[in-house]
Amino acid sequence: MGTVRVGTCSWADESLLKFWYPPEIKSAEARLRHYAEHFSTVEVDSTYYRLPDESTVARWAERTPEDFTFHIKAFGLITRHPVRLEQLPPDLRADVQTDGRGRVERPSREVRAEVVLRFRAALEPLRAAGKLRGILLQFPSYIVFRQSSLEYLEWAKEQLEEDELLVEFRHRSWLDDEHRAETLSFLERLGATFVVTDSPHTEAKNLVPTVVARTAEAAYVRFHGRNAATWNVRGRSAADRFDYLYGEEELEAWVEPLRELADGAREVYALFNNNSRSPAPDDGLTGVERLVAQAPTNAVMLRGLLEQGGVPAR
Repeated sequence: MGTVRVGTCSWADESLLKFWYPPEIKSAEARLRHYAEHFSTVEVDSTYYRLPDESTVARWAERTPEDFTFHIKAFGLITRHPVRLEQLPPDLRADVQTDGRGRVERPSREVRAEVVLRFRAALEPLRAAGKLRGILLQFPSYIVFRQSSLEYLEWAKEQLEEDELLVEFRHRSWLDDEHRAETLSFLERLGATFVVTDSPHTEAKNLVPTVVARTAEAAYVRFHGRNAATWNVRGRSAADRFDYLYGEEELEAWVEPLRELADGAREVYALFNNNSRSPAPDDGLTGVERLVAQAPTNAVMLRGLLEQGGVPAR
């Protein structure tokens, strides 16, 4: 049975800075070192907004223990999200067209390939240290199940070469009754890891059902929270969308699915993407309101529940 590594999607969200790190932990170096003392894995989401810098990535490798692992979220252009022109390297800006809002929407395949090349090159320090576990490809909700989408995934796999692909879908068509089996078998043939998600339980097209499945040697689960009231409200921030503190019963229900994923797996990763703050779960007992960062609070809670259930976790 593989070990379930539990962590959060970022070690530098505002809620962690304000409500999780001790007051004396102030520098970027101290924060990452402190995080790595409490968790053995992390997902880096900042790379979705800008291409990573190799010197920064090298510092991540230097500041974490030998067995610490990183998962890197792909830059938005790689997963067919629109990005602002200034998010591209200056020498590539003349080769693209923008819409009325200054966004690059449909770059040529050559530009996209060059972006992937630079993205991969910047991650070499993690790769060389054996700490790079996967590239998260989170596709937008308008990427639906169809042949051209499958072909794009094949192209992305070729461009990312030996790096492990973690594929997350945001449109229900990928996992509906008609396409679920085909989606999973396609990812298995591709050698890509299907990203299991926990999110609000509604029928919105941009919310996929929770399907517990493993298509590669490792398994990956992202916990987005279950705040249906804010998920599709225009103009709200990511912190609003993922504002949710899981209760113990909700996480306890994940012990058996994670045991199932771990059976025969190399490793399982459970990453919390709920990134706001909440009153501490024990406030009702103490009578004193204390705010906590949701993601690390739930990560510690899940790890404890797994250990109680006899599932190897760290």
